[in-house]
Amino acid sequence: MASKLTDNGIIESSRLILPEHRDAYVDHMHEINRKEKPILDEQEWQLIGETLMVSFQERVTVTLTLYDPFDDVVMNGVVDRIDRNRKEIKFVRGEEDYSFIPFKNILGASV
Repeated sequence: MASKLTDNGIIESSRLILPEHRDAYVDHMHEINRKEKPILDEQEWQLIGETLMVSFQERVTVTLTLYDPFDDVVMNGVVDRIDRNRKEIKFVRGEEDYSFIPFKNILGASV
């Protein structure tokens, strides 16, 4: 006969996970999926800059790919302002919807 302390007996089947441990485990599993920001070469920055200028000057809608540690974000809109001192753009997505996007977060731009 199997002992109650081994072979999935009473002690083995009464395992509990504290909420703090579960939260820590979920956070850890989330952090495993974190990705590093890719480094763009000078040619890619030039293409991004040209696309942003076209959108700014001609009011053309562009698609931006932005860095996020867990998933890349894709946004469509028009560049309303380019602020070289603050190193960011004002990106308008609708009538009332806009955001300021730092240059360092832009991974790609296309018309």
